[in-house]
Amino acid sequence: MKETHRDLRIVFMGTPDFAVTQLQALLDNHFNVVGVITAPDKPAGRGRKLNESAVKVFAKDKGLTLLQPTNLKDDTFLAELKALNANLQIVVAFRMLPKVVWQMPEYGTFNLHASLLPNYRGAAPINWAIINGETETGVSTFFIDEKIDTGAMILQEALAIDPNENAGSLHDKLMHLGSDLIIKTVNLIAQGEVKTTPQPEDAISKTAYKLNKDNCKIDWNASIHDIHNHIRGLSPYPAAWCLFQNGEDSLDIKIYDVMKEMEAHDLSVGQIVSTKKELKVAVKEGYISILKIKLPGKKLMDIKSLLNGYEVKSDAKML
Repeated sequence: MKETHRDLRIVFMGTPDFAVTQLQALLDNHFNVVGVITAPDKPAGRGRKLNESAVKVFAKDKGLTLLQPTNLKDDTFLAELKALNANLQIVVAFRMLPKVVWQMPEYGTFNLHASLLPNYRGAAPINWAIINGETETGVSTFFIDEKIDTGAMILQEALAIDPNENAGSLHDKLMHLGSDLIIKTVNLIAQGEVKTTPQPEDAISKTAYKLNKDNCKIDWNASIHDIHNHIRGLSPYPAAWCLFQNGEDSLDIKIYDVMKEMEAHDLSVGQIVSTKKELKVAVKEGYISILKIKLPGKKLMDIKSLLNGYEVKSDAKML
């Protein structure tokens, strides 16, 4: 006779705010979370004070059993994990697991990934979907295997990307969509009704590369649409940047919000057009009008506030 409801004992693994929403959903739906695994505390800020992950802060508040291994293959950690006697593990925005960990529970280990797999496997799927000008993304659950984000898929849910949306607003939408998908996935596992679909091995898929200083730099020679997508895809974090040459000053600046202005002109790429109220950068098909900007050592501000007390030279350029 088929078992109709499994008594689940869940270990949850995650680190940032995105993962907190999923953990909250599990508790709200009365699932038995027997342990939480999160990243070790890290020094942060000028005082190098130890910073606790968002998941740790939440788990402590809820009185959940918490482990913070530095090495996922460490014998002591593995013994502590085994002692939790979990039969299902759920991973959201954590790190790559060794086989000895993901193979441990009876009903497997599944991951929530913020893309429509097999596209955008990797570290920054939300950012790259916008950077590449996608009009749709979503969330996927899949059982973990030896490689990164390649395991058999369980469920997917798609979401339209607004043409002016940034990574921050898309992150929040996918976070809530993801919590719904996790609950659907756990219910299927609890009922013994999971059906998986292998990810196509020959699929030509787009990659969500780790973000770094090089791929966050604005290329003002790119198309106006690509520049717009690049800036909104990196806002509010880690933020697109470029060099701002203003007279003798050469500043690393971050740009958070812009508008496209399609207009013919004969200015060179990167040349700045500035008034008391606006600052525009000449690009091939028109102008990128900067709305929010951050100069070194200054707070993030809207462009009118900056121009109120800052002189932009006539030969200023974005490089």
